[in-house]
Amino acid sequence: MSWEPISRDELEEIVICDLAECSPERQALFRRAAIPLEKWRLSPHGDRGGGFWAVAVHEKNVLWYNDIEHGFNVSCFVRWGEIPEDEYWCNQDRLARALPRLTEET
Repeated sequence: MSWEPISRDELEEIVICDLAECSPERQALFRRAAIPLEKWRLSPHGDRGGGFWAVAVHEKNVLWYNDIEHGFNVSCFVRWGEIPEDEYWCNQDRLARALPRLTEET
């Protein structure tokens, strides 16, 4: 079986399920930082899938879903829509675990 990138609908379902398990404080943080789901470039790792889905932004940090590894990650960015190659992470974290890192100082 070959890898296929996750669809927007599949990721929305993951976000909804994971958010339901978050504390009210983390749910509020997500609501403040959430962006409409959009693919962000992260070359070369994300090239095959057209990028990775970004779900939230706080200052210069982006919360995104690595659908190769099936987990959420937080990375610094310089340009909107692009995650630097050295900010590639392959964590397999649920949203509740990754979300607090979004507001950490980097």
